[in-house]
Amino acid sequence: MKNNFKKFLHFYLKTFKDILGNSSIFTTLVLSIFLYSFFYPTAYKAEHAESLPIVIVDEEQSLISSRIITQVSNSPNVKIKAVTGNFAEAEMMIKNQQADGILLLPNNLTNSIRRGEIGGVGLYLSAANFLKTKQIGLGLASSIEHAVAQQAEKFGQISHFNLALSIHQIPLFNTLSGYGSYVFPAIAPLIVHQTILLGLGMLLAGYRIQHWRPNKMEFFAIFSSILTIGCLGCFYLFGFTFWLYDYPHGGNFWGMLLGVPIFISSVIGLSMLFASFLDLPERAGHVFVFTSIPLFLLSGTAWPHAAMPEWIQWLGNLLPSTQGIQMFIQLNQMGVPLQIVIPKMIYLSTMAAILLIWSYFRLTQNPKN
Repeated sequence: MKNNFKKFLHFYLKTFKDILGNSSIFTTLVLSIFLYSFFYPTAYKAEHAESLPIVIVDEEQSLISSRIITQVSNSPNVKIKAVTGNFAEAEMMIKNQQADGILLLPNNLTNSIRRGEIGGVGLYLSAANFLKTKQIGLGLASSIEHAVAQQAEKFGQISHFNLALSIHQIPLFNTLSGYGSYVFPAIAPLIVHQTILLGLGMLLAGYRIQHWRPNKMEFFAIFSSILTIGCLGCFYLFGFTFWLYDYPHGGNFWGMLLGVPIFISSVIGLSMLFASFLDLPERAGHVFVFTSIPLFLLSGTAWPHAAMPEWIQWLGNLLPSTQGIQMFIQLNQMGVPLQIVIPKMIYLSTMAAILLIWSYFRLTQNPKN
């Protein structure tokens, strides 16, 4: 038993030594996690579109229209480019791309509120950029609602008008409704997935050139060393990086601790099987280049599975990357109970066992096969 532990420790440390000795593999497996942890969030640091230019057409020029303009000017989402009484002038500014939206305050606005009539303000938005359109709509809706509610209170005793109940949208995990908070928590597991796929593929392909055939102890030692690197990479991204950039995190901490080694095990099994088909370390890079974007799209994050053809949904759900991305969003951002993600953990555990056994038998065969 002691002898076996020494052999295991020897191969375990040898794997780290070989990784450190090859700059390409070390950069891929270790340094890239640190680089990506700053590169991706920095690119999405400006999560919200702010100070978007709009034009206000004030036809009534009354007390309530003045209050609405004041409320709108306080919104960080929009910036009032001009206030005019001519709608044609405002429309021309949209066509000349001097503004992204028009807020129309009609000349019968006060009477409409007093009498409880249907109608009111008008909002015209440029559809050239849907993110801008969304932010302008959000910024104006709350400002107008607040100003109209104040004015409607004055007529509460002489009118049957009742302000409609507000609808508040509460995101399940992207509480800031920011682009970075949405993208990076989904990208993080895929970063670890792809770095292991590429780095371990290059490492084992380099071994295979030398007609290498692992025994059980060496195979398990390599698995353990990559498992260590992968788990530390996940903990670093899910812990430090999410905290540093104020992304929602820590929803189900203990569930995340359980899910990480299961996910990494399935990724290692897939990477070892993938490496068993390579004749050169460079081949791993060829596959890596064209798989990252499809894997992200198949995860259902960028485009929902329900909107995909059924066969693509099945293909996506077969992939460990899809199960891992969905599981960690549920655990880290949504904070779901463990029992909800147990099916995903069982699936990933089963995939890990199948892939590791399959890869072991392939790697112990003739390296040329």
